[in-house]
Amino acid sequence: MSTDTPQSDASQPQIIVNVPPQASFLSSWFVRVLCSFLLLSVIVNFALISSQSSLTQLNSSSQEAFVSGDRDAKDRIAIIKLEGTIMPPFTGRILDMIESASEDDTIKGVLLSIDSPGGFVADSHQIYHRLKQLAEKKPIYVSMKRIAASGGVYAAMGIGETGKIFAEPTTWTGSIGVIIPRYDMTGLSEKFGVTSDSLTTGEFKDSLNPFRPLSDRDREVWGAIIDDSFDRFVAIVAEGRAGLDEATVREKLATGQIFTANQAVENGLIDAIAFEDEVIETMQTDLNIESMGVITYRYTPTPLEILMGNIEARDPEVMWRKTLEATVPRALYYCSWLPVL
Repeated sequence: MSTDTPQSDASQPQIIVNVPPQASFLSSWFVRVLCSFLLLSVIVNFALISSQSSLTQLNSSSQEAFVSGDRDAKDRIAIIKLEGTIMPPFTGRILDMIESASEDDTIKGVLLSIDSPGGFVADSHQIYHRLKQLAEKKPIYVSMKRIAASGGVYAAMGIGETGKIFAEPTTWTGSIGVIIPRYDMTGLSEKFGVTSDSLTTGEFKDSLNPFRPLSDRDREVWGAIIDDSFDRFVAIVAEGRAGLDEATVREKLATGQIFTANQAVENGLIDAIAFEDEVIETMQTDLNIESMGVITYRYTPTPLEILMGNIEARDPEVMWRKTLEATVPRALYYCSWLPVL
């Protein structure tokens, strides 16, 4: 019995390549070092860009954008859009727009277009203050859109008694008042055995701590703070609307209630119901301008915004702003079985 063993063909050339183990190791080591340097470079560049975000993201200068009318007109109206929650860093852009309109001699009037549920007390007052200064130089009209409430109303009062406030037929406005959001988590903390044991230097240092009850002294302290802001709000509305005094504002308007456009007209909070294009025509007539151009202000995307695509979607302040706006009540003419988020 024999076994046939395959024999190699001596006539066929054979090539044998020996790869030294050291060469393979060096190649792998080189790739790892290269990748490490690349990753380090990305991290360093991202850190440098992020460190400059406060300068490049939202503080670039505003630029004009033509809206309607005569593009070459010497007399123009500027639309300043106050949209979303009034809070930093977006407040800076609004103030920059106001300054641009104030310094431009071709701008004969300003239309403040409001679509905002309000926002921070300090930011609302900053915008109000700058608008009041602008109103001493140029007339300001207001066009309220979907919602112009609370801080949006506060800011609108900066146009003074000579200004006019208009709202669309479906606008919600009002909500005059102050709120400090707070959640009482004491029941939840007891359930899960979590206690708050903060070290403080004074009785009221953690008075809004959600993991302990709000004491009567806490309420007294924060009540005084709210009352101060509320009194200022009432006084500003009474000063800004002809025919209203503080007593009337407190009794009829400063209840935190939302008003429809019709209710706002009846209560003297706004002057009339009109759409933005109609308000612009009214301004042109009131200012006696024959040929007029309408412009607005926009911001060119910064290198950081271009680099990251849409930086606002990643910015913590924008995310916080969107979280706040998610709690804003909305009425819908809507036909769908899907829940609206």
